[in-house]
Amino acid sequence: MIKLFNSFVPFRNYMLQLRWQTSAIKFIMLMSLGNIILYNSHVFLFSASNLDYLSLNGMLTLATLAVVIFIVTTLFLVLLSIISIHLAKLFCMLSAVFNSIALYFVLTYQVVLDKTMIGNVFNTNLSEASSYLHPKLILYLLLLGILPCWFIYKIRINKISRKSLFLQSLIFILIMIVWAYLNASRSLWIDKYSSRLGSRIMPWSYIGNTWKHQSMNLKFSSEQILLPPATFTADNEKTVIILVIGEAARAKNFSLLGYGRPTNPLLAKIGVVALRNTISCSTYTTLSLRCILSHTDVSSAFSKQYEPLPSYLYRHGVDVIWRTNNWSEPPLKINSYQRNSDLEQDCKGDYCKYDEVLLSGLGERIRASKQQKLFAVIHHWGSHGPSYYTRYPKKFEVYKPVCKSVELNQCTDNELINAYDNTIVYTDYFLARTIDILQELKTSTMLIYISDHGQSLGEYGLYLHGAPYTIAPDVQKDIPFLVWMSPEFMKIKGINSDQIKQSQSHSHQNIFHSVMGAFNMHSDAYNDQLDIFNVMVESFSAE
Repeated sequence: MIKLFNSFVPFRNYMLQLRWQTSAIKFIMLMSLGNIILYNSHVFLFSASNLDYLSLNGMLTLATLAVVIFIVTTLFLVLLSIISIHLAKLFCMLSAVFNSIALYFVLTYQVVLDKTMIGNVFNTNLSEASSYLHPKLILYLLLLGILPCWFIYKIRINKISRKSLFLQSLIFILIMIVWAYLNASRSLWIDKYSSRLGSRIMPWSYIGNTWKHQSMNLKFSSEQILLPPATFTADNEKTVIILVIGEAARAKNFSLLGYGRPTNPLLAKIGVVALRNTISCSTYTTLSLRCILSHTDVSSAFSKQYEPLPSYLYRHGVDVIWRTNNWSEPPLKINSYQRNSDLEQDCKGDYCKYDEVLLSGLGERIRASKQQKLFAVIHHWGSHGPSYYTRYPKKFEVYKPVCKSVELNQCTDNELINAYDNTIVYTDYFLARTIDILQELKTSTMLIYISDHGQSLGEYGLYLHGAPYTIAPDVQKDIPFLVWMSPEFMKIKGINSDQIKQSQSHSHQNIFHSVMGAFNMHSDAYNDQLDIFNVMVESFSAE
């Protein structure tokens, strides 16, 4: 054993002392070429699937795409090297690490790293991030991240004047530009697919879209625009409204909306109304929450940041509660904000590990309120992937066998759908329990459930959510929209369950105005056309 160790020592010392010498321009070219070979093969596979790659034109188009990526990377590294060659090396090392991680998710879940997906990344906390851990991710990180970092670190770059570096780089880049010019006709195809290519090319996809995401966040973090003053129609009845915001629930898997499996057995028995043809405003949580809580369409990047519904209600004397097992909500000014970790402290039982913790002490909190109007938002964990089997207690594992891997493409379709459907069965139970709390109050109460977005379960090779909205499949946009009303609420509003089914289509925008209508609240911000409880308007529209 000692002899074996002693024989290893010289090799170890050699590897530690090993360094490769090269010029700055050769280093830059090597890094640019290595970036294409190691981290951008999926870009060319995507391109090949969208053109006749065996034809001369197809091969030249792929070559032109490679040249474009090479030029962009080279130019950037030259600029960094002019500042400091050490800065260029650091950038290459960091890119290798982030590229390896990004490549794992791109190849495993078929995600594209556009602004939407980057928003999901920034809104992922530690508990959610841990659900994606898999040995293959570590392998990607070691082989495509850490190992290239070690090689880059060992490269010794000969000193060169900034002027010489610039001139050498300029000559090489001019040659590449001439190539691009001679193949200008191929740039038409690249321009056509520019947005889809731009969200795949490493590392520029996540660098550029991180910049866009942070710029948009800076805009939305500015002072919110207050909405016009509101008034309430006088009534003496205490009104309690609970808005449950689902996570990654798709309408296709709700039996209340026609799904073959009985995934909503409890809700079907207690008179819950399912509103059909409901479309989310986005495929990711942050923007969807803004839409749900806004009085106007905010799905555009240029939309103004208005006061959200909970803050608006709070400013007008409504007791507002927010309970969450999630995140991504806009800045709020309300009475009570509680995370699942806050509620777990006083919660006992196995259910405290799941969404039910959000209901802990809720009935007591509502009864203790002194206000006549109370609004509670519950943003639960719902059907968030990829670890669907961890989202519900064991007794709700109705459909078996289930997928128990975060690499969803390694599961059979049946296993994946079983695990997902079990999350819907648990959501059915969670909503039924919430309605039980409202029924015990013996007053005017109402529950609205709507999901933030849908989910892909392998359709078209896609998983999870966050696909660019223009090309996202319907399953990422078609969402459930459920309503339950107490007899007292229906009597005061003068409506019944059938009347709120009049509209042929629904969206996130219905929430703000329907909650205002349920509270008999009116202002210039209120749009009666979007209030599902305004049956006179609904009936008129139906005619």
